[in-house]
Amino acid sequence: MYVMHNSEYPLSCFALFENGPCLIADANFDVLMVKLKGFFQNAKGNKIESRGTRYQYCDFLVKIGTVTMGPSARGISVEVEYCPCVIASDCWNLLMEFMQSFMGSHTPGIPSVFSNKHDSIYSPADTMVQYMELFNKIRKQQQVPVAGIR
Repeated sequence: MYVMHNSEYPLSCFALFENGPCLIADANFDVLMVKLKGFFQNAKGNKIESRGTRYQYCDFLVKIGTVTMGPSARGISVEVEYCPCVIASDCWNLLMEFMQSFMGSHTPGIPSVFSNKHDSIYSPADTMVQYMELFNKIRKQQQVPVAGIR
């Protein structure tokens, strides 16, 4: 289980299960997890976060952040939201065109979270699932196989 926070939703705490549901709770969820430390153990040195700047351009919201794991930077995150639209599949082509204007050939494909949400309302939990996928990719890139010494 991953416990995540988002500065856009300061009173919420997101608990994401590997390939499972996303629980949205109030900010005191962290206190509950401390009391349950006999059942759940924190992964030491596994804290990863994205911090950056939030920009608004007309109806678009763009957040660009540096992804850090421990004391070192590991990547860059770019989050783009088209504020008037709540059904992501309806505005995906517009989002792609907007992202291509500043990301060029580095524009990503359609997120996997959209494949499960045909014509349904996009929620903050969907954003957190995408951050979890990004963080897991970055963690896997950092794992270097150790060769045996003889």
